[in-house]
Amino acid sequence: MPSVAAKGRTGSEARKPNTRSKSYQLKMRLKRTWPLYVFLLLPLIYLAVVQYYPMYGAQIAFKDFKAGLGIAGSPWVGLKHFKRFFNDYQFWRILPNTLILSFYSLLATFPMTILLSLMMNTVRSNGYRKAVQMITYMPHFISTVVMVGILVQFLNPRIGMLAQFLQMLGGTDRDLMGLPQAFPHLYVWSGIWQNVGWGTIIYLAALASVDPSQHEAALIDGANRLQRMLYVDLPAILPTAIIMLILDAGRIMNIGFEKVFLMQNDLNLSASEVISTYVYKMGIGGTGRSDFSYGAAIGLFNSAVNFILVVTVNQISKAMKQNSLW
Repeated sequence: MPSVAAKGRTGSEARKPNTRSKSYQLKMRLKRTWPLYVFLLLPLIYLAVVQYYPMYGAQIAFKDFKAGLGIAGSPWVGLKHFKRFFNDYQFWRILPNTLILSFYSLLATFPMTILLSLMMNTVRSNGYRKAVQMITYMPHFISTVVMVGILVQFLNPRIGMLAQFLQMLGGTDRDLMGLPQAFPHLYVWSGIWQNVGWGTIIYLAALASVDPSQHEAALIDGANRLQRMLYVDLPAILPTAIIMLILDAGRIMNIGFEKVFLMQNDLNLSASEVISTYVYKMGIGGTGRSDFSYGAAIGLFNSAVNFILVVTVNQISKAMKQNSLW
């Protein structure tokens, strides 16, 4: 009868081939698939260099940055620039402007995109559907500069098409681009015209995966086209819609700088000044001065709010037993 030591040796020796076998399998798998890891390495390097390495510079929000001293040599001032921003008289103007434009855009664009997707999915004629898709997609490829230029010309109080139409009806020509109360509506609905068609791509892809037998069963039960849209198509894209809503919530504070800046003028400044344009003017030198630390502090505050919103909406989605990012 073998001793305990012999059993131990036998057991360890029995385990060694398994260890060698696992390492050999891993080595062979890496040998076969190394090109895939090389391809994966490229985007990882891009993320590290472009996305993560610049985070090192976020510390200038807590310093009085001096270009001659560098980031590491600049003196530490803590929350000085954050307090300065919160105590700035413009804080209570630009924060509401940013939130109003963001929530208005989200509440108007999000359901419009879903509605357009459902409507296009119910169209029976492939030719008509492709024509609608082409017409609604095309504005997305117009640059922001050109789009704002079209908007300015269309709303011109002297030669604009809208002004000419109002004059024909006996109305008065008004410079809508100069009205602060009109700025949010012009910003949001021009954005819907430009991007709502492009946003339907994801939802149409989700609708393409709906089992046709569900529609057949609904037809047998006597459901009309609207009922099938509500009880078959809409639940099918609901998980995708929730994920998109969570992602959009993380961009609440990131109102597009280019479009707001191009539409901005001295007359509508009270409604068009948002955090992104304020950071440009104060941090990069849009007003003739540069305060990098102050601009970095505002940008860091903006990112922190977006992060909190993403986590909050994600937790609400999990609490409602719906899809979530994590």
